[in-house]
Amino acid sequence: MLKVEHLTKVYDGGVLALEDVSFEVPDGEFLAIIGLSGSGKSTLLRCVNRLIEPTEGRITWHGEDITAASQDEMRRIRRRIGMVFQHFNLVNRSSVLTNVLAGRLGYSNPATSLIHRFSEADVTKAHETLALVGIADKVHSRADELSGGQQQRVGIARALMQDPEMILADEPVASLDPVLAHSIMQYLDLIQKRGVTVLCSLHFLDLVQAYADRAIALNDGRLMFDGTPVEIDDKKFKEIYGQEAERIG
Repeated sequence: MLKVEHLTKVYDGGVLALEDVSFEVPDGEFLAIIGLSGSGKSTLLRCVNRLIEPTEGRITWHGEDITAASQDEMRRIRRRIGMVFQHFNLVNRSSVLTNVLAGRLGYSNPATSLIHRFSEADVTKAHETLALVGIADKVHSRADELSGGQQQRVGIARALMQDPEMILADEPVASLDPVLAHSIMQYLDLIQKRGVTVLCSLHFLDLVQAYADRAIALNDGRLMFDGTPVEIDDKKFKEIYGQEAERIG
């Protein structure tokens, strides 16, 4: 169980990104986080694994207080939390294999990992993970030779190399066209069906309705909806996205 209690984040300059946000995520759930750009979705996800430090509030996972964890403790916790980014965050000049093996850095000897020496078991696992996301044939390609959809599959494979119990996906399909978006979401759906908790920020309701068990909505950093996707009727949609917004999908 992930518990977020009264989470607030204020950036330098007094910019309020999150205000008193509370919710819970049972193990194995696919939770969509929705809202306009700038509503606090990315900040929320990054607070969960403390890539961003919360200003106030408490985040616990399996009873462990993430917000109070030391840096050494956070390194251990982050091993079990995979991250998938909107803009992929790959090393463009490195091979697909090297990028995927980066997911094992938290488990590897720092001296050997710095010179890209990984165990035979890790290399085998990387090949298997690339096969799972359908790009086993790209293992020796440079990351910047791939299409956007293929690069995001590399990002998912890298996250899977951690053997994660939870994946945080920050707008993973925002840079992709609608057809590719569904293909990427299907891989996240497959991962969730294997028992991994998924928190995924999304813009489009058709994807939320197709893949999420539950959704929460943010508006100006405040939690304003927590329920199932089918509960987001036209009235609630307007409350989340504004009266001028038009529903797609």
